[in-house]
Amino acid sequence: MPRTTTWVTVPEASDFPITNLPYGICCVKEACRTDGDGGRRRIGVAIGDQILDLSAVAARGLIDEPSQMLRAESLNEFLASGRSEWDRVRTRITELLSENSYRGAVEKMLIAQSDAELCLPFEVADYVDFYASIDHASNVGALFRPDSPALPPNWRHLPIGYHGRAGTVVVSGSEVVRPSGQRKPPEAEAPTYGPSQRLDIEAEVGFVVGTPSVRGTQVGIGDVAEHVFGVVLVNDWSARDIQAWEYVPLGPFLGKSFATTISPWVVPLAALKAARVAGPAQDPQPLPYLRRAEDWGLDLDIEVECNGTVVSRPPFRSMYWTADQQLAHLTVNGASLRTGDLFASGTVSGPDPGQRGSFLELSWSGRDPITLDDGSTRTFLEDGDTVTLRASAPGLDGTRIGFGACTGTVRPAVTD
Repeated sequence: MPRTTTWVTVPEASDFPITNLPYGICCVKEACRTDGDGGRRRIGVAIGDQILDLSAVAARGLIDEPSQMLRAESLNEFLASGRSEWDRVRTRITELLSENSYRGAVEKMLIAQSDAELCLPFEVADYVDFYASIDHASNVGALFRPDSPALPPNWRHLPIGYHGRAGTVVVSGSEVVRPSGQRKPPEAEAPTYGPSQRLDIEAEVGFVVGTPSVRGTQVGIGDVAEHVFGVVLVNDWSARDIQAWEYVPLGPFLGKSFATTISPWVVPLAALKAARVAGPAQDPQPLPYLRRAEDWGLDLDIEVECNGTVVSRPPFRSMYWTADQQLAHLTVNGASLRTGDLFASGTVSGPDPGQRGSFLELSWSGRDPITLDDGSTRTFLEDGDTVTLRASAPGLDGTRIGFGACTGTVRPAVTD
């Protein structure tokens, strides 16, 4: 039976009960160092409001490791080790944190989260962003193409996506500089250059690839759990005015490549077993390589917060295209997976106005301002605004697991 109790004190509302155990990269803050390598990056696992230092655990022989993958400064080597190693290490960590006989040895290897700085948890190899919410796609189609059908003809036949910029994926807490570029409002005769006036967010869920694949082969619809290690929250920042001018005919480019924020903790797929649900019915039936073999919808409740005000609660369970279908489509042409690949769901939106995952939809392209708790209003983001995504999901034995915060603050554009 899975263990659901721990000797570690876990606050009642914590994102990180023992049924979660997400992985991240941390270093001890300068003022809190007590050893010679306090500032070195190390792999940690969140439990309650603390972090288990896996580097220390492995160095003391409490976890067997075929190499020093748990003493590395990123998760990539561990991600590449594959499903059997992921499961073995998770089982051992659960034992160390649940059996009182280990408490004396392990307790001294816990770091308070308040004493740690969290870093990008893995080296991002490639980044792909999908467009998997039928509600979001319908809303955007109505706004951007009011004289055409909201959904393009191919949308119900395949998961539409684009390749993003892996080098601008940043960890939660990183500042986001307002991008500059070409903008052309519909009423203008020619484009102008300057800072984006319609800076937006996209509340998404991302999947982190561990086990790579061979170029020229396909990853089957039933093989997602052999390749995907875990899940993060994603904010795909978007400059809607730059995007609207550039995206015909090739799609998103500079309007989305300046920053993508991810949460610092990677929640293993193993922690999300109780959250798995069937995806929505699909009509027409997809081609055989996209027909679901298992339930890979996830029952995640997301919150979007702007300057302390919750402005939206998008439901991830309603996503039309699920992660297994996205991965199968991503590789059907023989494109290879690499350890550290990140593929994101696209904006998560539900059918109700309060479930929209972008300001473009929430304000209906600026027509309907959003009122924050301080009385100010927003259509798009202003300099100094802080956006935070949070999410939770059902865990084993009635527990609730979370992902930590995915936060970014907008800073003014760099000007000459």
